[in-house]
Amino acid sequence: MTTGFFSSVDDVAERLAATGYLASPAVATTVFLADRLGKPLLVEGPAGVGKTELAKAVTEVTGADLVRLQCYEGVDESRALYEWNHAKQLLRITAGRGESWDETRTDIFGEEFLLPRPLLTAIRSERPTVLLIDETDKADVEVEGLLLEVLGDFQITVPELGTITAVRRPFTVLTSNASRELSEALRRRCLFLHIGFPEEELERRIVTLKVPGLDTALATSVVRVVGALRAMDLRKVPSVSETIDWARTLLALGADRLDEQVVRETLGVLLKHQEDIVKAAAKLDLEAV
Repeated sequence: MTTGFFSSVDDVAERLAATGYLASPAVATTVFLADRLGKPLLVEGPAGVGKTELAKAVTEVTGADLVRLQCYEGVDESRALYEWNHAKQLLRITAGRGESWDETRTDIFGEEFLLPRPLLTAIRSERPTVLLIDETDKADVEVEGLLLEVLGDFQITVPELGTITAVRRPFTVLTSNASRELSEALRRRCLFLHIGFPEEELERRIVTLKVPGLDTALATSVVRVVGALRAMDLRKVPSVSETIDWARTLLALGADRLDEQVVRETLGVLLKHQEDIVKAAAKLDLEAV
């Protein structure tokens, strides 16, 4: 069963905008198709461009429950799918010493002793649900194998209980910063969306929306300076979230325009490595932007 959250591409764009998420036509279209087709959505792109925020915005506009699996090196089946409550099982075994093993075994592998983790929680939910599998590329390759059954058939097999199939498919978003290549098998199960840095006009609208009270001319200057920094060969170029942070910084300082002093004093908001700050301070030409 598909989720059916949105009626059209325009509906996606309008409702996401109401939460403060300004979606490009490509983003709105892909979200609509993922919803209509009941397919997982794989969103790739640099950090800080709104991949995770997209899932949160969909959650907000639909009133769905958000179930999040944060991936990291070492995350395994017990953290992603489910595990058994071993302490409770041990207590049950101790309390039932007069029973046969067959009687005890049947009992301790029942629902009462099952601890669902994010993937099983989302699959079993009867409510509208957004499943966010965040930073998938940070998990070990073996974890992708766990995801194939979940994302292919929206089901999970628990050997002791059987196969659990979703009554209502969650709207599923996987994010990746592309720190490693995801498998083709995983990609085949998903619709693909790349979110890069937005065009200048869209980023200006985002900044203006997120930082109320910021002068329009200053917002334009902020976006142009950030664009110039992204064109440099830096270790880490500023993300959209850092553009917003910088705009808030300038507003807090009472700056009404960008000059060399205020830019130099606040570059640490945009850039996170000293060599990048030194390079930017030497190369940035405010008159050109």
